[in-house]
Amino acid sequence: MIKTILLVGGGSCLGGIARYLLSREIYKFFPSIFPTGTMIVNIIGCLLIGLICGAGMRYSFMNEEMRAFLAIGFCGGFTTFSSFANENYLLADSGNMTYSILYSALSLVLCMAAVYIGYKIFTIH
Repeated sequence: MIKTILLVGGGSCLGGIARYLLSREIYKFFPSIFPTGTMIVNIIGCLLIGLICGAGMRYSFMNEEMRAFLAIGFCGGFTTFSSFANENYLLADSGNMTYSILYSALSLVLCMAAVYIGYKIFTIH
């Protein structure tokens, strides 16, 4: 268990650093109020987790340690949106479209509400 935790932590650390550096470079080329850097990083993270998990399933090379480091750690540190998209894909792919749609809708509404509440806790006058 400790080894898995360290693999997830190490991958997450590297993914977070990669997210920061890539977002910074993207904003240099596309300065805007629109969060271009975050959007591009999220898209890349979703592509990466799809490639990693898809290749791992097809070629059976991914053991639990590699999955912990690459998919959970690196992609999770790079963007948690990749994990969200992967989970939704797995729900839809297994025929659970209702749960996939419900997960998407609840995640958006509840997470936006949580951010709003978090801001309001510290900005109520």
